[in-house]
Amino acid sequence: MRFSGWKLGYFLLALLFVPQRAFAMHIMEGFLPLQWAIFWWVISLPFIILGLRSIRKTIESNPETKMLLGLSGAFAFVLSALKIPSVTGSCSHPTGVGLGAVLFGPLAMSVIGSIVLLFQALLLAHGGLTTLGANAFSMAIAGPFIAYYVFKGAQKVGLSFSIAVFLAAMLGDLGTYIVTSLQLALAFPSEVGGFAASFAKFSGIFALTQIPLAVSEGILTVIVINFLRKYNVNELKALRVFSAKEAH
Repeated sequence: MRFSGWKLGYFLLALLFVPQRAFAMHIMEGFLPLQWAIFWWVISLPFIILGLRSIRKTIESNPETKMLLGLSGAFAFVLSALKIPSVTGSCSHPTGVGLGAVLFGPLAMSVIGSIVLLFQALLLAHGGLTTLGANAFSMAIAGPFIAYYVFKGAQKVGLSFSIAVFLAAMLGDLGTYIVTSLQLALAFPSEVGGFAASFAKFSGIFALTQIPLAVSEGILTVIVINFLRKYNVNELKALRVFSAKEAH
C-alpha cells in the first residue's frame, strides 16, 4: 500500500489542529464547572507570579541562558501539542516540562508552561482559556515540581546524571496526567463510588498511552540535555544543573 507525502502531511495536520472533543490531558474549553475553573485559576496565579520573579532573577544573573529558556518553551510546546489517540477514544500527549524544570527549576516552568498552554488554546484549540488555570496547575506547576524534586532526589542518592534526568522527565509527565485525572474526578464525582471511582475511570483513560509516552519523553529529554551538556556546558554550569566535575 503506497502512502504518499500529502497523505502523511494531512494526517499530521489533522492530529495537531483538529480539536478533540474527548477526554484529554488538556481540559477543553468550557468543560469544567465555573467554580472549579475559578478555583484552579486562584491556585495557579501565585506560582505564575513567583515564576516571573524567578525568571527575571535568572536572566539578570545569567543573560546568556535566554536561549535555553526559549528552547525549554519550544520543547514543551512541540511535545505537548502532539496529541496521540488512545485506544479508549481519548487522546494523550507528552508534556515536555521536565527539560525546563531541570534547567530552570519548577517556578520558571510555571510561567513557560502557562504561555505554552495559552498559545495552544488560542492557536490549536487545544485546551481553553477558562480551563487554563486547571491545565496550568497540572502541566506547568505540578509536573515541573515533581520533575525537579525527582531530579534532585536522584542526584542526592547517587544516580547518574542521565538516569536522574530520565526519571525526572518521565515522572513529571506521569504526575501531570495523575493531577489532571484528580481535577476531573473532583469536578465530576461518580454517582456510584464518588471521587475514587471517578478518579479510577479518568486515570484509566490515560494510562494505556501515557505510560509509554512518559518513557519516550524521558529518553528524548536525556538526548536533548546530553546535547546541551556537550555544546552548552558554561550555561548549564551557570544554572547549577550539575557540578564542574559532572560536566566532564
